[in-house]
Amino acid sequence: MAFFLDGIDFDLWEYLQQCDKKIVLYGMGDGAEKIKAVLDEKRIDVTDIMASDEFVRGHNFLGYRVKKLSEIEAEYDDFIILVCFGTQLPEVMEHIYKISERHELYAPNVPVVGEGLFDLEFANAHKSELQKVYEMLADTQSKRVFENVIRYKLSGGLRLLREVETPSEEKFSLLNIGIEETYVDLGAYNGDTLVEFLNETSLQFKKMYAMEPDVKNYRKLKRRLYMIGSAIFEAYNVGAWDEDTTAMFDMREGRGSKALPEDGKPLNSARFHSVKMMKTDTMLRGDSASYIKIDVEGAEENALRGARETIARCRPKLNVALYHRNEDMFKLPLTVNEMNKKYKLYMRHHPYIPDWDTNLYCV
Repeated sequence: MAFFLDGIDFDLWEYLQQCDKKIVLYGMGDGAEKIKAVLDEKRIDVTDIMASDEFVRGHNFLGYRVKKLSEIEAEYDDFIILVCFGTQLPEVMEHIYKISERHELYAPNVPVVGEGLFDLEFANAHKSELQKVYEMLADTQSKRVFENVIRYKLSGGLRLLREVETPSEEKFSLLNIGIEETYVDLGAYNGDTLVEFLNETSLQFKKMYAMEPDVKNYRKLKRRLYMIGSAIFEAYNVGAWDEDTTAMFDMREGRGSKALPEDGKPLNSARFHSVKMMKTDTMLRGDSASYIKIDVEGAEENALRGARETIARCRPKLNVALYHRNEDMFKLPLTVNEMNKKYKLYMRHHPYIPDWDTNLYCV
């Protein structure tokens, strides 16, 4: 079987290094800082920073005066726009697509967690793993999603994501979610995905478990689901991991609060807190699980390994985020296959810019 990367030679970062067009960053915040850092490292000049009209108030960001698109258009005849933020809001996504009809526009892929880039060098270094996952996928749509998302990571082209996106609600039919599920939500945030599950099942389920490491989010989910008794809903203010331990967490990220490696660097105590980490196998105490969702900001492999006994014993349906680390697209499917070879593996990308709602579904 010919590998779909064969013949691909477009790398967005190489293209930006070679072209002589002015480069404009669209957006402010962590995403813009990350992309600007990559551009600086590659000695690619940024001409301006723009934001949506309602966010432009004459302020500065990264030393640039933030401008409206109309100002950029009045100043330059030809330029490239790099989208530097994530969104799943339909109206914002449509606005970006409309801009892309008038201007050359890309959404560069930078990892949410970890270092390096998913560029051609990285893809070719992991060609055998990517090929193996591609051949393991259970249906044609999964293969299309896998191919297009990889091509997007290399090119920053949003058309590739839009071509294969499907509604988020598809996961429930794909996973055949019923009314007798024991649902485990790892990375439960403020309870939004628990509520989504309850709406899908019309409040009918066997039991629910939840882990959320951020104390503010944990309190919100407890308040949100206060009416569900502890006999059928257990929530823990812990992070999902592959052992029962503690870790330092960056708590300024909100939904993206994540565990940090112990590298000996001093940590600002106002931002970083020690958080209890727990294996799913420990939390369940021998109980069976029929459905596990894992969206834990880059700790997905650890969380999977922390559910090793449950996965081997129960083969629960799995919903695993695939977009935090460069290696997630191949490493997480291979990890699941290693743990239980009976799974059928599916991939879907749901509407989001960039590829932040690309998931692995295992049944």
